Amino acid sequence: MKLLLDSTRCQGYGLCQEPAPELIDLDEWGYAQMRVADVPAEGQEIAAAAVAVCPNSALRLVK
Repeated sequence: MKLLLDSTRCQGYGLCQEPAPELIDLDEWGYAQMRVADVPAEGQEIAAAAVAVCPNSALRLVK
């Protein structure tokens, strides 16, 4: 699975990084930056948690 970020929707709340620090970094202003786009099987649950917590739907998981 891939974790995709629509950076135009990100508002820099930084909530997505809390459940998935190994997948998502935050820049100096708090905007999400992908560390890993290809999510391994063992990371899919935390990736889904990051998607769920984003208030602007800037993240999504795709096959």
